[in-house]
Amino acid sequence: MERIIVCHMLVYCKKNKLISPEQHGFLSKRSTVTNLLECLNDWCCALANRESVVIAYLDFQKAFDSVCHTKLFSRLNDLGISGVLLKFIKNLLLNRTSALVLATNYLILLT
Repeated sequence: MERIIVCHMLVYCKKNKLISPEQHGFLSKRSTVTNLLECLNDWCCALANRESVVIAYLDFQKAFDSVCHTKLFSRLNDLGISGVLLKFIKNLLLNRTSALVLATNYLILLT
């Protein structure tokens, strides 16, 4: 069910131009690797044109573990994601627990 909802939400967001072209995470065929390749290309072009390049790396480890759900739900509503779908997402996020279990040669995520 979650995959179906994510698929439809991505279609909605792309159709309504809610996803920046610079977005790489959580999109098919886009990743940290494609992001770094684009950045490297931009840096090389800038250096070739004798322009300055300043690079800052930020670590957002566990960033989504600290998202304020109230703000997230408000933002989704502002983007037009409301009604039954928003209620479903709220229930999914507010009532979910998860745990990692280490088994021999396997890592299992229980949700």
